[in-house]
Amino acid sequence: MTTVSLTVNGKAVSANVDPRTLLVQLLRENLRLTGTHVGCDTSQCGACVVHLDGKAVKSCTTLAVAVDGASVTTIEGLAHDGALHPMQEAFREHHGLQCGFCTPGMIMAAVDMVNRRGHTLDEKTIREDLDGNICRCTGYHNIVKAIAAGAEAMGKGAAPVRQAAE
Repeated sequence: MTTVSLTVNGKAVSANVDPRTLLVQLLRENLRLTGTHVGCDTSQCGACVVHLDGKAVKSCTTLAVAVDGASVTTIEGLAHDGALHPMQEAFREHHGLQCGFCTPGMIMAAVDMVNRRGHTLDEKTIREDLDGNICRCTGYHNIVKAIAAGAEAMGKGAAPVRQAAE
């Protein structure tokens, strides 16, 4: 067993894990943060996307020991003081979900997209950047609308993404 210490959603945590433990397993099984989903185990679907030191990663192919000392933000860490993050609110408002299984990964990927590309995103850019995030229920139309609206709301100074405690 190896001890892994990291910051998750602004809180310092430690866990003893087998060196083969994946980040998604650490989050779900050790820390009981079950918003991060496993949909494929092959890094194809994106249901497991979290932010690692501020960048989107697929936690189903990231070893927990590799994130020792890092900062991880999960879907549970986006809301702030009881208010949904602007991207979460946009998905709710624009019906950017159906069964909801892929939604946490979509939202985390969308926030990363905005952080990388800015607050004005066109449909082509959104669809291209969602490559690697699969929704098995929808035609992506409302997801694309939600991401565009969320990006705009993030640009208006709505609640920021919580980063690691300094």
